[in-house]
Amino acid sequence: MISAQTARRAVWRPLWQLPGRFDLIISLTKRELAARYRGSILGIVWALLTPVVMIAIFTIIFAGIFKAKFGMNSSQWDYALYLFCGLLPWNAFQESLQLSAGTIVAHANLVKRVIFPLETLPVSLSLAAVINQLFGTIVLVVAIAILRREVHATIVFLPLILIPQLVATFGIAWLVASLGVFIRDIVQGIALVLMAWMYLTPIIYPESLVPAPYRKIINLNPFTALVRNYRRVLIEGSSPDWTGLAYFSAFALLSFLIGYWWFARTRKNFADVI
Repeated sequence: MISAQTARRAVWRPLWQLPGRFDLIISLTKRELAARYRGSILGIVWALLTPVVMIAIFTIIFAGIFKAKFGMNSSQWDYALYLFCGLLPWNAFQESLQLSAGTIVAHANLVKRVIFPLETLPVSLSLAAVINQLFGTIVLVVAIAILRREVHATIVFLPLILIPQLVATFGIAWLVASLGVFIRDIVQGIALVLMAWMYLTPIIYPESLVPAPYRKIINLNPFTALVRNYRRVLIEGSSPDWTGLAYFSAFALLSFLIGYWWFARTRKNFADVI
């Protein structure tokens, strides 16, 4: 019994120590951001340029050709704002998972040679992706101010939405990072899963276009509530959908605990497999 209790404590101990590794996490995050844009002419501008190009393409296809609208009297500019607002958290989440899938293998020297807190690697990747999201959010707020001549006070609710997003991303990134050690096809597999997940989330289309029989499926998707709340506080000037935020927060906490538990239980085998 004593050994079992000790083993359980050993699994969770690195999690309790994670706040004490803040300096290391920040250092890894800075290194990730610097490496991402090192040698490029535009540098961090790519973090803004990529979603802008995606927005332009989706706006032309869905708003221009298929006449999709977020609201009865909305214009193509309104569609672009709603699209950008939905893509920002999704791109951060997608980027975190795709990079985490190969991060343990990419840092094999840390696994084999040094006693290193490996759980900080997916965390730093997730933070780097969220920092890019925040840069994009600044651009979005400026665009709203220019196009609509207003910035809503409900922007103060942004941390209440961002924190559960980070918690969910950490958990799923830990899970994916561990699976990437044992299943090398996870990089390709996660790309397919994320593509399907994106189209099941009302990011490039409004929820009103979803046929009634499929709305339950869309609403079961936790990211639907997350995207809806970002749009409410940034574009619509409404308070968060508290029920949806609670649902996403419960999903985030569950993902965090399961993802970390799996990572901690399997990390002892990383060196043998790599």
